[in-house]
Amino acid sequence: MLSLVLCSLCSLMVKVDAGVTVYGQIPLALQTTASAADAAATGKVLPAYDQTLLSPPALPDPRPPTAFTLTLPAQNGSVIGLSIPQHGSFFGFSIEMSVINQILGKNSSHINVPFLNLMSNIHQRAGAIDVRLGGNTQEFAKLVDDSSIPNFAAVSKEKTNLKNPTLTPAVIYTKDLFYLVANITALVNVRCPTGIPFATYNGTGWSLEIAELGQEILGDHLLGLQGGNEPDLYAAHNHRPKSYTPADYFGEFGSLVKAIAEDDKIPRKNMLIGPSLASAAWTLEQVWDTGYINAYSDSLSILTIENYPNNNCAAQYGLGTPRDPQTEFPKYLNHDSGLNIIKPFLNSSAIAHAAGKPFIMFETNSASCGGFPGISDSFGAGLWALDYGLTMAAANFSGAMLHVGGQNVFYNPFTAPPTNQTLFHQWTAGAVYYSVLIAAEVFGSTNTSQILDTSNNGIFTPSYSIYENGALARVALFNYNNDASGASDITATVKVDGGTVPAQVLVKYFAGESVSVKTNLTWAGQTLGNKYEVDGRLKGQLDVKTITCDQGANACLIPVKAPGFALVFLTESPAVQDDTPPTTFATTAVTRMFNTATVDPAILATSNGISGKQRQKNHLGSTSKGALLAANGNAGSGLRTYTPGIFGLSLVVGAALIAMRVVVAGC
Repeated sequence: MLSLVLCSLCSLMVKVDAGVTVYGQIPLALQTTASAADAAATGKVLPAYDQTLLSPPALPDPRPPTAFTLTLPAQNGSVIGLSIPQHGSFFGFSIEMSVINQILGKNSSHINVPFLNLMSNIHQRAGAIDVRLGGNTQEFAKLVDDSSIPNFAAVSKEKTNLKNPTLTPAVIYTKDLFYLVANITALVNVRCPTGIPFATYNGTGWSLEIAELGQEILGDHLLGLQGGNEPDLYAAHNHRPKSYTPADYFGEFGSLVKAIAEDDKIPRKNMLIGPSLASAAWTLEQVWDTGYINAYSDSLSILTIENYPNNNCAAQYGLGTPRDPQTEFPKYLNHDSGLNIIKPFLNSSAIAHAAGKPFIMFETNSASCGGFPGISDSFGAGLWALDYGLTMAAANFSGAMLHVGGQNVFYNPFTAPPTNQTLFHQWTAGAVYYSVLIAAEVFGSTNTSQILDTSNNGIFTPSYSIYENGALARVALFNYNNDASGASDITATVKVDGGTVPAQVLVKYFAGESVSVKTNLTWAGQTLGNKYEVDGRLKGQLDVKTITCDQGANACLIPVKAPGFALVFLTESPAVQDDTPPTTFATTAVTRMFNTATVDPAILATSNGISGKQRQKNHLGSTSKGALLAANGNAGSGLRTYTPGIFGLSLVVGAALIAMRVVVAGC
């Protein structure tokens, strides 16, 4: 098998064997640890890299207790209020369709390695990771021929006269989009729900290419097909008449069911997802009252809602009343936040469970219209998202997906660098990525975990117990208080009713200097890195604390700093002391194929370049686009097919020059 390896100045063919070999990462350009200056420092900083630091909220008055006791039954048989069994992949990501190229990769032969690494971290802990490909831009997606999009890209934005509050464009895509996703799923157990364009339905026919190609190419890795994204906003967005109602949506959904039933290219007819309301103009109960669940039970695989607890639409798009991030910040820093978000959906969660359907928060994050500066990427948001996720799990939601946008949002779990900065900048990870990573360890990989909210110790120090295979396995402890003095650190005394605490327990901590910070966040001593430093791999020495328990008193005393989070392992767990890194990926391909001078990245970020004489002296080659490519063959022609089980495909990583073998097609 052959792998097309794209170098910065040449095109080579390299022989490889089956399997994935992991090599060390070597930074492109000089091997230096110096950080390049922010290329946007001289202009407007993009929201994804915003450095706004808010003031931590004042401590509650009166001060909450700093010590409390949790007495937890040893077995789940006597526990009232336990959740349904949850999967380790409870938390996933929702990626806006228009930014797939930025996040997943350019096409099936150019996959972004940091994305693979980020997914692999969670796969190692949970056994799988769900990544939705959709959003507003899915609603107007159109299939085009491979040659229709320049530079072999699988997805491209397309200008449209259609209006929506977030100004998201329509997208065009090629069949290669599905080969791109298939190549990813062959490396990491990613499962992808996507959606059928619904808003474009005009009463005469459906565009079913996404369903047809998804089932043909992705197979079991296609998790479902969304039938309508936020249909309760169709009238407000001028996609339907102002009179559009839940009954109208019910009828259109039935038309989609009929079209799928008659399409031989869609063999699995029971993969629809809905109704995916924005929880704005309609309630879920209004949709249920149409008979939606019973009428379409044989076609529906998942029932869904989409919700953001807040919005920053006034600041981002001039819509609504402006909201001050400093004023909004405290609202995220207590347990009531998650409880209040899910309260309107508890009835629907019970209805879905009774109907035998999973109920999933299909799209969410800290605030719609991109989130808030200073809140959405702070350590406080990391605590909030984790608490919010566990609150949903305890209330029998079956999953939740944090939304990922482009460079113009504050709330991204991860962001690729701008294309023109990939030579000297790596990716950026938000605090909420850690929330998903940690949640995977909270739930574990057995898919038997049941969650109980045990937060009777106050809204600023919530807690949860986790039962696995019927037995008490883990305890999760939060401390939202922000106090560097140590006076607000808490100590939770964990006792086991009907059993005895172990002689010692192991504890992992999620740590940040304050709820406001965005840098130097750690999980069990390890970090992904700060802005522009992320390649998707955790760095640093794993630090798992051992705490000796008092078996005579049947008590384990667990300290948690203010602010902070602790995950207490009462039983053995594959993840707790495993410092073996997950499968990571590397590549020799880079995004720049010409004018790739080898210079110090700090100089490159701020300089006006070097002279032709200097380039010649240092053997850097021609500065003319295509000069070397003409001599060495066209390095821009990517592989565009997929064959499971065959390896040898080149990938792209933005700021790194590294080597790898992955899935191939057509060699």
